[in-house]
Parts: sequence; C-alpha cells; structure tokens
Amino acid sequence: MIEFKVPTGLIIAGGIGQIFTALIYPYIRHVVFDWYSDIQKLRPLNQEIAKTYGRYIQGLNFSFGIISLLMFYELQNGTALACALTGLIAAYWIGKIATQFAYYPMYEIPKKTLFRVGEVLMNGLFFLFAGVFTWLFVVNLLHYFGAN
Repeated sequence: MIEFKVPTGLIIAGGIGQIFTALIYPYIRHVVFDWYSDIQKLRPLNQEIAKTYGRYIQGLNFSFGIISLLMFYELQNGTALACALTGLIAAYWIGKIATQFAYYPMYEIPKKTLFRVGEVLMNGLFFLFAGVFTWLFVVNLLHYFGAN
C-alpha cells in the first residue's frame, strides 16, 4: 500500500511563514497601503470594524502558524479533527488567494522595488500555505476514510 505523507519540514515552513505574515501585516497596512489614512475617512464604528477584521486576519495567521509549529504531528494523523483543521486552514488560504486575484488587481501597489518584490514573495507564501494545507487535508481524508 502507498503511504501518503506530507513532509514535516513543509508543515514547519508553513507555520513559520504564517507567523511571518502575521508579524509583517502591520507594516504592509501602514507603509505599503497607508491603510489608516483610508480608515480615517470612515465613520467611527466602521473604523473599529475595519480594524477588528484586520486583527482577526493577523490573529488567524499567527494562530495557524503556532498550531503548525507545535502540532505538526497532530495535523497529519488522519483524525476527524486533523481533517477539519487542515481543511479550514486550506480553505482560508485558498480563499485568500481567490480574493486577492479576483479583487486586488484593480488596485495599484506602490511602484517601489521593495514592494514589488514583497508582493511576489508574499503571493508565493500564500500559494505555499494553500498547497501544503490542501495536501495535508487530502492526506488526512485518505487516512480517515481508510484509503491509506
């Protein structure tokens, strides 16, 4: 029987990358997009809602990273919980990519070389996360349903 497995190093790399995205997120908001200047144009309640959603994104990225680093074995053990969690993380990153490519191209990122390189590297990370966690999800499903 073929053993389906995701290399642990990829899961750990995904975890480190997700923590990195959480840590770099404020820089991207403030420096690249001047986000708070735009937020100031909203009514106070809408300002707080936008900031709250930004914190949710940052918190999810960080949490998914910590889970990936500390529970890499549990994320690939084929249990129902492993299926659910890897499916959630995969859907989150696939949704991020779909949203980014569906809506973000109509906006311009500042033309600085650092920002252009950063955009490519960040998109690479998003694809890495989507790929690793989709792969984990499929492997977990195979284990869970006894195909492995």
